[in-house]
Amino acid sequence: MSFKKISYEVVDDIATIAFNDPSTMNAAGIDTIEELSLAIENAADEARCTILTGNGRGFCSGANLSARPDGAPAQGKPDAGKALDSHYNPFIKAMRTHPHPIITAVNGAAAGVGCSIALMGDFIIAGQSGYFLQAFRRIGLVPDGGSTFLLPRMVGRAKAMEMTLFGDKIPAEQALEWGMINRVVEDDKLMDEAQAYAKRLADGPTQALAMIRDLVWQAEDNDFDSQLQAERFAQRTAGRQPDFREGVQAFLEKRPANFRNS
Repeated sequence: MSFKKISYEVVDDIATIAFNDPSTMNAAGIDTIEELSLAIENAADEARCTILTGNGRGFCSGANLSARPDGAPAQGKPDAGKALDSHYNPFIKAMRTHPHPIITAVNGAAAGVGCSIALMGDFIIAGQSGYFLQAFRRIGLVPDGGSTFLLPRMVGRAKAMEMTLFGDKIPAEQALEWGMINRVVEDDKLMDEAQAYAKRLADGPTQALAMIRDLVWQAEDNDFDSQLQAERFAQRTAGRQPDFREGVQAFLEKRPANFRNS
């Protein structure tokens, strides 16, 4: 498929997917989400780590309001949540169940559903000019894309309430202080840093990393005993993989593990 709203490439087992619609500051319209869904599906088969970022001045400015201003069908009452069922929520779920780690590299604005997508990263890195904005209240809507699940767990109820009720920008440094993201770097070093982290993950034991990310996601809702059980079964699966044998052999031989060939 020839992408129009995003860019996609795979180099050295790292897939880089980027919003690429400068006329809307990378708005995430339905057409963009369709392309993102296909790209992340391709990345699942073609790479060992995925970077999601934005080309140009911003990461993603949110849903494309000019394309669908009120979610209204030709007749009847508007349903601003309809596209969530058909497009946005399936994409968010695809990020959640992706078979290897996702790095989100935030340049400029991550607003509205763009903020939600950014926060779905397993490792979130932002440039110094990056910021996060729950813009929904500004147009009389509620947060979506999983925001009301993610934010209280990341920053606590009080800060999640503040961010969503007031709709103020949260600069990258403040997001780091709040525990929303992992790193803040100089703007011109954002992609170099993201690539460096991605290489470390791509060189790692992919199946084990997939299980690690799944366990951490599960821990948001599991009780302690359920999480111990989940770890037990994941460890059984991990222990049967070639990566485990390679890792042990490399340890005994005092050399770096070569998980790519195991």
